[in-house]
Formats: sequence, structure tokens, C-alpha cells
Amino acid sequence: MQMFGLPAARADRDRIRSLLWQVIRREHPAQNRVELLRVLCVQLFSLGEVEDSLLNWEAKQSDFDAGCGIDVQLLCGAGLEETKNFLMASRTMLANEALRYLTDCELAGDFRGFSPSLVITQYRRYYHLDCWLEKPVRQISNTRRL
Repeated sequence: MQMFGLPAARADRDRIRSLLWQVIRREHPAQNRVELLRVLCVQLFSLGEVEDSLLNWEAKQSDFDAGCGIDVQLLCGAGLEETKNFLMASRTMLANEALRYLTDCELAGDFRGFSPSLVITQYRRYYHLDCWLEKPVRQISNTRRL
């Protein structure tokens, strides 16, 4: 998270994609591979480029642990409908598999209340990127109550 931030900068997209591909192919030594995959997928997701859905899908499908550890929502940085339309138009086996999985997850309710900005907010909290904001706000509100 430290290298590229959240949301990531568009200028870093190629570097994020390259690093993610290296981790998927196990060319990058990583102690906690699934966590690194997740972080890179979140950063790509934050850029909102529909084409990145397939690379995030490859990361999710790279092994059992990654399949469990990378949320399906991370395929949809450009939005759910945009991603489904992109996958339908792609007409590759990989895109068809991702679309089928995405559709099944949508039917199961995994996208209820989904929005890319909400997912980014949730991951910023998960990685404690907004925690510095919480204390001053609480201190101010506590001071006002006195």
C-alpha cells in the first residue's frame, strides 16, 4: 500500500499491473503472497479501468488461497454493469469464466449496496489509511460537548 497508495495514481498503473503479473506468475518473492495480490488488486480497482478486471480475475484464480482472499468486487472498479458489458464483449474463455462467476455472485447478493467508492473507503479503513482523521474529529466533537 505504501508504494502506490489508495487510491493509486494513474501514472503508476503500468507498474502496478507489472508487479501484479509477476506475483501471479510467482516471479516476485513475496512472504505473504495473497495479501500482496489483494493490495495490488485493490490498487488497480481504485483506478476504475474496466480492462483491469481480467488481470484481477487472473490474480483471484491463481490459486485456492487467492480465490478465497481476493473479493469478487475487486473485478468491478469501473462499476458492475460496465464490467459485465466489457466481459461480454471480450469473448475470451477467461472473460466468459469471469462473467459467469460475477453473475453468480451478483445473484447470490454479493453486490447488494455495491459501489466502487464504497469499496475504496472500506479498504482504506481496513488498511488504516484514514485512522489519522478519526482522532481529531472525535476530539473536536468531545470538546464541543463539554
